[in-house]
Amino acid sequence: MALPTSFWLFLSFSLWYCNALALATTTHGPPTTPFLFPETKSTVVPNPARFFSSHLLSSPLPTNSFFQNFVVSNGGDHEYIHPYLVKSNSSSLSFSHPFLLSNSSIVQQIFVPDLTITSLNKTTPSAILNKRHRISSFSDLSVTLDLPSNNLRFYLVRGSPFLTCKAITRSTYLFISTVHDILSFSSDASLTKHIIKLNNSQTWLLYTSAPIRFTHSISQITSREFSGVIRIAILPNSERKYEAVLDKYSSCYPISGHANLSKPFRLEYKWEKKGRGKLLLLAHPLHRQLLSGNIVLEGFKYKSIDGDLVGVIGDSWVLKLEPIPVTWHSITGIRKEHFPEIVSALRKDVDALTTISTPSSYFYGKEVARAARLALIAEEVDYPKAIPVVAKFLKNAVQPWLDGNYGRNGFLYERKWGGLVTKLGSTSSTEDFGFGIYHDHHFHLGYFVYAIAVLAKIDPAWGWQYKPQAYSLVADYMNVGLGSYSYSFYPQVRCFDPWKLHSWAAGLQNYTDGRNQESTSEAVNAYYSAALLGLAYKDNHLERIGSTLAALEILSAQTWWHVREGNNMYGKEFSRKNRLVGILWNNMRDTKLWFAPAEWTACRLGIQVLPITPITEILFSNAEFARDVVNWALPSLSLSGVSGRWKDFFYALEGTYDYTSAIAKTRKSTEHDDGNSLANLLWWIYSQDSRVLYKTTAVKNFATTTTTISDCYGEVSNVNW
Repeated sequence: MALPTSFWLFLSFSLWYCNALALATTTHGPPTTPFLFPETKSTVVPNPARFFSSHLLSSPLPTNSFFQNFVVSNGGDHEYIHPYLVKSNSSSLSFSHPFLLSNSSIVQQIFVPDLTITSLNKTTPSAILNKRHRISSFSDLSVTLDLPSNNLRFYLVRGSPFLTCKAITRSTYLFISTVHDILSFSSDASLTKHIIKLNNSQTWLLYTSAPIRFTHSISQITSREFSGVIRIAILPNSERKYEAVLDKYSSCYPISGHANLSKPFRLEYKWEKKGRGKLLLLAHPLHRQLLSGNIVLEGFKYKSIDGDLVGVIGDSWVLKLEPIPVTWHSITGIRKEHFPEIVSALRKDVDALTTISTPSSYFYGKEVARAARLALIAEEVDYPKAIPVVAKFLKNAVQPWLDGNYGRNGFLYERKWGGLVTKLGSTSSTEDFGFGIYHDHHFHLGYFVYAIAVLAKIDPAWGWQYKPQAYSLVADYMNVGLGSYSYSFYPQVRCFDPWKLHSWAAGLQNYTDGRNQESTSEAVNAYYSAALLGLAYKDNHLERIGSTLAALEILSAQTWWHVREGNNMYGKEFSRKNRLVGILWNNMRDTKLWFAPAEWTACRLGIQVLPITPITEILFSNAEFARDVVNWALPSLSLSGVSGRWKDFFYALEGTYDYTSAIAKTRKSTEHDDGNSLANLLWWIYSQDSRVLYKTTAVKNFATTTTTISDCYGEVSNVNW
């Protein structure tokens, strides 16, 4: 008897599906061919050719870097490059060893042009026409800034106590000025070391690679014709005991610096240097915490908004950090007796899933990540019925963005700087919170990547089909050697700063205080999501890199955003009044948020906690600090304008130290953040119940566990950022 056509159609589909499933579950690593989203010509990004040398324009360019102010607007806002504030006005370079202004609302370094360097050379007609400074090279830890009209090149290397300058092509007559009075200027017998004493109590040391004679007036210093290298450093606190240290290391200077990953939970710096002797650089507090093997000059310190910068000897550093667990589900599990209550909330949350109404890439991303959480919670509490419903919702919501047929918005590729923009953001610098000018990429994309990772886990066939698009999204903000193929159309790490060890959210916009970042928890989520994507695709490299960056982001949040009582890095008044920084700028700490005044501390708490996922447990691992944060912010919940949705994050933190109280309050809650749900909040608080039990019974095993994780990761071949 002939079999019906429907049977053969069903058999064909079954064979196709099984084959796709087999491919999805056996294909490891990144796609063999990179995916590029449709190209567009943005009308809002600035022209990089104004400041970057022509040979750099054919490759993707940094959009969230430590020197961004030099290449946007008129290039004239200063940048903080440890330990100096540096400002270019195109024909000269000014630098300042800033003093710190601190009160209960703000901590800020004040720029005063202590010294300004230019030359008295006659400029050529072409140089006059192009009087802007030029970026002739850049790396992870340095930028080279040229003043073509004045024949000067500056090697601006992060952490260097010396500012290094050289004549580019010919002899130069140097001209140094100051807004202060010069009390004295002296030179040694060799005419290669010169001391400048100012009436603001500063002492500056100037070293030259060849003898040079200067003349000076009350506020100006002029040189004879000179060709060579000049290095200038402030003497810390004008104390003579540090002069010998600067003398000793004045002849060796860095011209560039690179960061790379050679092993998981390990970051290596390597500087290219010239001159004689060993290299002296300065480490910030988190460097010091992680640094391994270098000679540290504990007494040699420069003051900084980031904490004391301490002298370190060597042209390579190794930073080692403790591994962190990256898991789909709660780290310590949930007791089964709590399952029924979570399942009850889960049913309602899943039933309430509906078409997402917002076209905003940020809020859309939050909603798909919120839905993805429901699938993982269903797995953990043994409620499989919910999973296919969530999977269908995620496919319908996410696929249009990946296929390019979501009519109201979408991801596009912009070639001038080399990265993703949104359809809305390509013609407006304010749409999607500035995504079109490279603001907040890791925030928005992190949510999408989280949802894709979960969908690839629960539906491997779908994951295999959309793997190229998934990797392209990750590469936009975390392009760190994703397998053997190079995503050459994206920069290395768009948002993450390998020197400061955290991300910057601000993109192609000039700010007086440099780059900034508001939400550390959303930054952590971006790298955590990338690690989960690695887990979904069995890509060990992606998992390790994402985990490492998440761990560094967490350490930075705990160092610079979490303000602990008694830690006076930011001054006693600021530390007494605050438990969290609102917006952290390169050169400022602010208590305000982009969307809330300083007194709305509930919003500050929430933006540093959301989204609630397993990695939140690592970010807020100190329950006593969580208690301090809750008690500090609690009064603001009664203020007019503060939404009750922020209560979610109070209950989440309260769950780390008083889970019974947190559960009771959660049961009464009637509204939730748009990226959260009742099921997720119950899941989190009940996982904290298990966490307390875990802490009391198994804490001795944790060190062994993390060591085992590290051992399992093994080595990753040298991958440049």
